[in-house]
Amino acid sequence: MALCLSFDNLGEAAAIELGALAADDPSIGGHPTVTQTLPSLLDALAERGIAATFFVEGLNAELYPEALKEIAARGHEVAYHAWRHEQWGDLSTEEQATNLARGVEAFGELGLEIAGMRPPGGQLGPGGLGVPGEAGLRYCSPEGEAAGAEDGVALLPFRWRHVDASCVLPSLSMAREEMTGSPDPVEPDAFLAYLEGEIRRLAAEGGFTTIVLHPFMLEWFGEDRLGSLLDRLDTARRGGKLWLATCAEAAERVRR
Repeated sequence: MALCLSFDNLGEAAAIELGALAADDPSIGGHPTVTQTLPSLLDALAERGIAATFFVEGLNAELYPEALKEIAARGHEVAYHAWRHEQWGDLSTEEQATNLARGVEAFGELGLEIAGMRPPGGQLGPGGLGVPGEAGLRYCSPEGEAAGAEDGVALLPFRWRHVDASCVLPSLSMAREEMTGSPDPVEPDAFLAYLEGEIRRLAAEGGFTTIVLHPFMLEWFGEDRLGSLLDRLDTARRGGKLWLATCAEAAERVRR
């Protein structure tokens, strides 16, 4: 009965990759997810003593080095989410290896050792687990069903129905049908209720789950709902019904 709370994306990396923001835009370096959302999020986690995993793009090591070091200093795990949120499954094996090596080096220069990664888009692509394994990573978190290990690399899969963006993105209607039985957008209250039900199910039945939230979605989710979710996790943990772990911690148990 293990659960990993994770936060994906930070800053402008994904917007630059999608072409929504020019790489030389003068606004770069002051993104609200870093300057406003992240500090309050770290405080909310600290109030409950919860450690999370932050999957961030490698570009942030150049744009926001102090923010990444602060995440780690506050007891959280910093993990990799491609260099600029490239769709991992669309990259060739060579492109994946180059991308990952660049990120590991950039994080290493900040004194941050990367234990694992989550491929943007959820798919491993042609490189499979070979690329993270050869880079020395201990786990990977693609989309999937069951935790396990292959060639020494732990698999810590996420499910789209546990991802906040699935509530609104048109391409993820199937996840909404799994949540509510309808492809219609899911409101924040309904998503919170669904996650609370999943926490109860996990505590009763065991297994592994990772919740995936995005800093840019937290305004949609709401501060009060986030607090309620964190309180629910904290209560389950303190009651011995749930092991709340970082992905690196969960990976070590899986590998053993």
